[in-house]
Amino acid sequence: MADSVNGGSSNQPPKKEMSMEVRLLLAFLLMGAVMFLTPYLFKNQTPPPQQKKAEQTSAAPGPAQSPGQPQTPPQAAAAVDTSQAPAVATGPATAPVTVQQPQPPLTIDTDKFRVTLNNQGGTVRSWLLKGFKGNDGKPLEMVNTAAATDYPLSLYFPAQQPTSKVNWTYYTQTPDADGLGVKFEFSDGHTVVRKTLRFEKNSFLSQVATEATVDGKPLPHLVQWRGGFGDLTIPNASGSQVTMYFNTTDNKLVVEGAKAASKGPATAIGNFSFEGLADTYFAAVFLPEGNASTQQITFSDTVPTAHEPKPMPFAGVAVGGGGENRFELFVGPKDLDLLKRVNPKLEQVVDFGWFGFLAKPLFLIVNWLNDAFVHNFGWSIVMVTIVINMILFPLKLSNMKSMRKMQALKPQIDAINDKYKNIGIRDPRKADQNQEVMGLYKKHGVNPMGGCFPMLLQLPFFFAFYKVFTVSVEMRGAPWLWVNDLSQPEHLPIKVLPIILIASQFLMQKMTPQANVDPSQQKMMMFMPLIFGFMFYNFASGLVLYYLTSNLVGMGQQWFFNHTAAADSAAKSVEPPKKKNGRK
Repeated sequence: MADSVNGGSSNQPPKKEMSMEVRLLLAFLLMGAVMFLTPYLFKNQTPPPQQKKAEQTSAAPGPAQSPGQPQTPPQAAAAVDTSQAPAVATGPATAPVTVQQPQPPLTIDTDKFRVTLNNQGGTVRSWLLKGFKGNDGKPLEMVNTAAATDYPLSLYFPAQQPTSKVNWTYYTQTPDADGLGVKFEFSDGHTVVRKTLRFEKNSFLSQVATEATVDGKPLPHLVQWRGGFGDLTIPNASGSQVTMYFNTTDNKLVVEGAKAASKGPATAIGNFSFEGLADTYFAAVFLPEGNASTQQITFSDTVPTAHEPKPMPFAGVAVGGGGENRFELFVGPKDLDLLKRVNPKLEQVVDFGWFGFLAKPLFLIVNWLNDAFVHNFGWSIVMVTIVINMILFPLKLSNMKSMRKMQALKPQIDAINDKYKNIGIRDPRKADQNQEVMGLYKKHGVNPMGGCFPMLLQLPFFFAFYKVFTVSVEMRGAPWLWVNDLSQPEHLPIKVLPIILIASQFLMQKMTPQANVDPSQQKMMMFMPLIFGFMFYNFASGLVLYYLTSNLVGMGQQWFFNHTAAADSAAKSVEPPKKKNGRK
């Protein structure tokens, strides 16, 4: 009788099942593809414009103008700041009027940064961090000087508006005698605004105080940082920008991107230990004085940068909410030790993710080794990787014995497979074949998944190190031998570390007992080093260094095991009893 269309036939060859090694390889490749493609697949999308373009006759701040130069108040910026149309004065002036006069830009130069201030709006036009450079090799600028928005430390009025556009009028500028502070004051006779900025010589902290009144009554306002922040030289800079605040009531850090404000400003009110902006490696954090409730507003500012002319949505922030606001302002790297000294809760700004329980201790150990002994993060990673592999060696040794036994059992497994050679995959006797094979494994204490064990053992540390290199500013720009930056792929035309990694993977496979009885699957596994090399080719150099070091240590451990009596003993323990006089 003819076979049915959907049925099987005992005369057809059995379908081959994927081994655990192949399944794990596919899972590992999927994991690598997700990590490799995530930054490109989940870019923030530019929201549609919500305001009309400014008239061509209106003046706008040109990106080519140097930071700190006085500018005519741009209508484009006013369009972004939609709620800030000036109120109309209804009574006589109550305060002396400030003479509208531009003054030379004021530069505050400390050991940590160089800040350029302008009396037009009493705002920040440039904030250069010393000791850090962007991908363009220039000192790192924290301000997006090309953004057509209000500048950092401008004011936002959520309800009642001032009687002038106070972010673009000229203030009187009074520097402190020591050159580390300045006071800005403005009055149109009704609205009075005072800003006091004070910096420290050797600290990333500064003090910011603002006060606004209309006809002598407090005018609630917030202090802004708009249009982008941090390292704008990296690819997809907008995708790494977030606003954040730490809610003391819930003891929780809340993080939001520009997408949260795509339909309008997003407001949060509560008791916040700190609030502000951050990118991957840097933060601008406002720490309010006292325990009063404060307000944070997240904006979506679609603007270009000096490195990316196409406008993209950047997260902007405004903090405060009172008629008078006082903050400590931290602008600097997300360095754990540094953040802890400022405020213990600031440590949470460095997000180690789901593997934080492992990633953070790994980072702390690597950082300690670097500071106390080797003074190089590359060698610290090598040392920590060696120690990890030595600690795990007893587990790996047990697996090596199991794999050696499985290799020695191959003739017996082949005999079982020959016995059931013509059995289809749907044949009930197929279960008998599997039962005999598993019974043989069980009898000799062999784990058929042993080939997956070394890879599974490395996965948690792989994910942990991956997170370390994506959030730790200490790794940013850290060199090792020919590698310029361990947090990025090698900058050579041909990347050396991934090529060495491929070679080590091939050698590792040659040294490891091959228990797979399926030749086609064995051929497939031979491509694994090339696939791994391709996957690691654009990963952070430090992550490649970790995996390469693990491979080299694993090769040494495998060589050691292969030359011990334990390997021969494991193989002999599964040999069938020898026949005597023609009988077993």
